[in-house]
Amino acid sequence: MPRALISVWDKTGIVPFAQALVRLGWEIVSTGGTARTLKQAGVPVVSIETVTGFPEMLDGRVKTLHPAIHGGLLARRDLDAHMKALEQLRIAPIDLVAVNLYPFRETIAKPGVSRAEAIEQIDIGGPSMLRSAAKNHASVFVVVDPSDYERVLEALEGNRPAAALREELAAKVFHHTSAYDAAIATYLAGPVRDDRLPERMILHLARVQPLRYGENPEQRAAFYAVEGGGLVDLEQLQGKELSFNNLLDLDAALAALVPWAGADSRPACVIIKHNTPCGIALGRNPEDAYRRALATDPTSAFGSVIGFSGVVDEPTATAMSDLFVEAVLAPDFAAGALALFARKKNLRVVRLPSTTAAPAPGTGLDFKRVHGGFLAQDRFRFDSDESGWTVATTRRPTEVEWRDLRFAWAAVAAVKSNAILLARDEAAIGIGAGQMSRVDASFLAVHKARAAGHDPRGSALASDAFFPFPDGVEQAAAAGVATIIQPGGSVRDDEVARAADRAGMAMVLTGRRQFRH
Repeated sequence: MPRALISVWDKTGIVPFAQALVRLGWEIVSTGGTARTLKQAGVPVVSIETVTGFPEMLDGRVKTLHPAIHGGLLARRDLDAHMKALEQLRIAPIDLVAVNLYPFRETIAKPGVSRAEAIEQIDIGGPSMLRSAAKNHASVFVVVDPSDYERVLEALEGNRPAAALREELAAKVFHHTSAYDAAIATYLAGPVRDDRLPERMILHLARVQPLRYGENPEQRAAFYAVEGGGLVDLEQLQGKELSFNNLLDLDAALAALVPWAGADSRPACVIIKHNTPCGIALGRNPEDAYRRALATDPTSAFGSVIGFSGVVDEPTATAMSDLFVEAVLAPDFAAGALALFARKKNLRVVRLPSTTAAPAPGTGLDFKRVHGGFLAQDRFRFDSDESGWTVATTRRPTEVEWRDLRFAWAAVAAVKSNAILLARDEAAIGIGAGQMSRVDASFLAVHKARAAGHDPRGSALASDAFFPFPDGVEQAAAAGVATIIQPGGSVRDDEVARAADRAGMAMVLTGRRQFRH
């Protein structure tokens, strides 16, 4: 009689799986709570103590760490010496293992969990059984994921090739246990105790979905999650499958909306093209925010991804009806808006409840791939604190100008460097992005404003980094820009401020750079 060992924390589907095994003529060996669950369901179970001849001990810490278990798992069926050793020691082979592990990651994610509580959720016997079975997968089925129970039964019934499935499930086990160990190692290492990042980092990437292709059709692509939250939580409500470039632009929209996170914030809309905003604005309502964001650069908005900080209603969807849009992102959508969007079969409609959720300080790292490795940095977090801001010019901004400077500073944080953004009435009117020099970015922002029918005179200008020379300020002054907000920190700050003074401008220094390479 073939023998299965079942010991699971997550008991999803385990009773019908065990019942099916019994119907196929299998003997079930089980432990602790799993054995009780199966017995209550009428499944005949051999206790682990019967197999090992030794009782569970140390509050269940030791129960399967025994030669009678691991000998039965690791013995090669094709080696006579192995099988004779089992026979001499009266150890029965184990032909299937269904094990999933103590919820360590779920435990440490809960607020207020003590270190002792976390340590108790480090599974020892489970990973040991999984690894033994996976090593001997030529003879043993090993199941760590309840979603695989049905496929295993199909193989046992002869309706699916068994060898290929065994190999696939063994690989899945090692991925699973490596991620489990990585979570423990990261937790035990604790917070970094100096200004340096950890000496070693372990990344576990789980594929969320395959993608049609990457940035170009000949490139394979998929979306992998490194941690919960963010785009992992998106729910696609309609439209074609999301592409590699769609996800990059959705992520850019998510980042751009962060400054307007609170429930008391005015509705915000951002229009993303090639991973950077081509329009961004606040409004009285979502429709007004959209129309004002579109007015930034209506030409570039064709084929864009559009994000909203609040619920998209029917008037907003109606306003969007004449524009070709790749995807729209919002925390939610009114029924009327969804009905209108449904007329555009290729429009991807994405709901993401945490659209404006800003990462907490010090949580998570941002990674960028380079040949041969990764660059890692603290995740960027927009900071609205104005306590370090100073006015560098003789003229101070008026109250109306302060409002637009605050908006411009928040909006330029999402623009690719070198970045210059012109704003009026809490809406962008011109954006110069991704330029090799800051004076070119200033020129482009003014040019884009005029091309879209905006007059830059009296507008506020935000720069994501300091002006290294006065030329960028002079470019803005020639166009009639009234105020500037920038980090400062250049050796020529005084010279730059004097250029602003000569033009009668007001300039604010924030002391904080907002590069986005």
